[in-house]
Amino acid sequence: MKSACKWLLATVVMAAAPGIALASDVVFVNQSSWDIHEVYLSPASQSTWGEDFLGDDILAHGDELTITDVEEGKWDVKVVDEDGDECVIEDVYLNSDDKWVIKDKDLLACQAAS
Repeated sequence: MKSACKWLLATVVMAAAPGIALASDVVFVNQSSWDIHEVYLSPASQSTWGEDFLGDDILAHGDELTITDVEEGKWDVKVVDEDGDECVIEDVYLNSDDKWVIKDKDLLACQAAS
C-alpha cells in the first residue's frame, strides 16, 4: 500500500486547515516470537501495497519501527515474518497517541485463517 520509511511531517498550514487529517509518527512494536522482515501500510480503502518500510532491516522481538507522516485513520497492515508467512490485519486505527503492537496471537490468527 503506501510507504517510505521516513516521510515528511505535515506543515503548519495543514494544521490550520479544517477537515484535513494531520500526519504524525506511528510506532510499531514487535512483541511476537518471530522476527518481522517486511512491514507495509495501505489506507483501508485501497487494495495495493507500497514498498516495504523495513527494507533490509529486521524488526526483532522488542524492536520498534517509527513511521512518520502517517495520517490518522484506518489502515491495513501487512507483515511478513521470518518464515515468509504473510499476515494482513485490516482496519487498524493508527494515530500518534498509540503504539501499535504485533503479538503472537495476531500472527497465529493469520496462519489459522489461511
